[in-house]
Amino acid sequence: MPRSANSVPLRIAIDTGGTFTDCVWIERGVLKMLKVFSTPADPSLAIAEAVSRVTSQGEVLLLHGTTVGTNGLLQRKGARIAFVTTAGFEDSIQIGRQARPKLYDLCFDAIEPLVPPELRFGVHERTDKAGKKVYAPSDDELWELTKKIASQSPEAIALSLLFCYANPANEEQVAAALSGLALPISISHQILPEFREYERASTVVVNAYLQPVVQKYFENLRKNMSRGRIFVMQSNGGLTSLENAASEPVRTVLSGPAGGVVGAAAMAAQSGFTRIIAFDMGGTSTDVCLVDGLPRTTNEAEVAGFPVHIPMLNIHTVGAGGGSLARFDLAGGLRVGPESAGADPGPICYGRGSQPTVTDCNLLLGRLPADRFLGGDFTLDLERTRRVTAEWLKHSGSRLRLEQFAEGVIRVVNATMEKAIRLVSIEKGYDTRDYTLIAFGGAGALHACELAAELGIPRVIVPRMPGGLSALGILVSDVVKDYSRTLLFTANGKLPKDLLKREVAKLERRAHQEFTFEKWPGRIRMRSSLDLRYKGQGFELNVENDYRALERFHSEHQRRYGYMQRDGEVEIVTIRLRASIPAVNQNLSDFVPYKEKPDSELRNVYYAGRIRRAKVIKREFLAARKWNKGAAIVTEYSATTFVPPGMRVQIDEAGSIVIETKTVL
Repeated sequence: MPRSANSVPLRIAIDTGGTFTDCVWIERGVLKMLKVFSTPADPSLAIAEAVSRVTSQGEVLLLHGTTVGTNGLLQRKGARIAFVTTAGFEDSIQIGRQARPKLYDLCFDAIEPLVPPELRFGVHERTDKAGKKVYAPSDDELWELTKKIASQSPEAIALSLLFCYANPANEEQVAAALSGLALPISISHQILPEFREYERASTVVVNAYLQPVVQKYFENLRKNMSRGRIFVMQSNGGLTSLENAASEPVRTVLSGPAGGVVGAAAMAAQSGFTRIIAFDMGGTSTDVCLVDGLPRTTNEAEVAGFPVHIPMLNIHTVGAGGGSLARFDLAGGLRVGPESAGADPGPICYGRGSQPTVTDCNLLLGRLPADRFLGGDFTLDLERTRRVTAEWLKHSGSRLRLEQFAEGVIRVVNATMEKAIRLVSIEKGYDTRDYTLIAFGGAGALHACELAAELGIPRVIVPRMPGGLSALGILVSDVVKDYSRTLLFTANGKLPKDLLKREVAKLERRAHQEFTFEKWPGRIRMRSSLDLRYKGQGFELNVENDYRALERFHSEHQRRYGYMQRDGEVEIVTIRLRASIPAVNQNLSDFVPYKEKPDSELRNVYYAGRIRRAKVIKREFLAARKWNKGAAIVTEYSATTFVPPGMRVQIDEAGSIVIETKTVL
């Protein structure tokens, strides 16, 4: 029923996915959730529908995780933009680095830059690496530049001049001249005041490319959301204002997945686990992230093949989800994804799809009970799935039986996701046996146990409301702003305390100014860190900025790369500051243990090549701290959990499903 008016704004967190839009809120101390089908043509319509179903009156604080920027970049549906840089470096965004994505493929197609050659412009100016202005552009040249850009009719401008992080004077002069065009301008020393010209230019280009698209989306959202304020989840795991997100959309390219990591860490901590691997399998993709204590950010990410060097949680995404389409390649090999059925037409079992998906295969194997989807609110069409899939297999020339085909699809998609988990764990020097897999998303709990067994992960946790955990993470996220500045200073065995103190103070003043301007209430927390490297290296490691920073660097270098040079010269490359205001307290710990009820039934599931009998149990009927043996299927509103034979499952005191996998051979 719609919620009545209240003097206190209702905080509603919404995460827009490829198939469903998830809505989470707390009402009278009770955590609630709603899922509605997404509207890909205009995601704001699904959001407006969800909010209207939650409350009809009163003020609303909408906390939003969006995929608009991500999809715009992946699908190349951004704006027509102009790129302005120092003369002679116009093609730097196409030349890039010497790294080859496919070392032995002589015929691979390089990713086309977001800016075509006719929209790249050079300015005769120069600042040296120390920040000294060598010469500035003339007024006549800037006038001619403005006319040339206007003649190409771009929708936005990306501006990135050499060494502007050391001295932004020339870049400010160019930006002032271009402001007369009345176009959005992404200025590099404001967005990313760091060295490495290619990566800085690429980040600014991505921001300009997304800015008109994201601004239009936010305008529609504001129009459909007439009540209250809107805040947006950033890739760094923190919230920001709608206005800031609109001006710097590059900071939202992992908006939804970041909420999932924050939520996974919060719920895992309630169960007593701080070393986790977050595994979020949704309708179109799977996001994985290793968390060792607190979620940490990286500044060296790549999205859709483009370097994006702003702080974001170290999330790896693959095109594998419940809606991923199965197909046979020209050699007869079975492939799954990255193409997805999405919300329209969706999987076959939703009633309109015509090509098998991962969700359809879980249904065919008996792991996804047709009559308990969305808590029984939506019945999956098993007969249609069997008929359409059989016809599709016959048309494809395959002689596989339905169950063989379905199990093959699950094995293929699991292999893709296993590779992603290995990438963020084993390949980074972390032993998966020391971690717990936190499974969430609509499809995560269906696949997590088999993945954990393959990777030697001893347990799987399925938190409360797994299908809406990304939205839940957004609900409990802090307001966060990240600042940085490149220094390039050699430490010579001792940190320059006075220099670091001055630079941190500059960043802190900027943070206070921006938080005050945006009228954020609450006390600001400041945490500074340093990017360090041995002199001569081409990469850095980030460590906390305190008296033990050098020792932390040596230890982390040993762990990450297997050696250290305690007597080597250490270079301070970049200083960073994270400023945050803690979220309004949202009590998630109140959980009333479930009372066991004899409401289970036995059904057939197809597993490891043969039919097994599995107990089907509603989550609310699992008693706390009482083990149940697999095979079992645990159903609930937002997800379904499959527990293979040989494993055991229980509910812990925090309300999370805990599955022990070590009994599996």
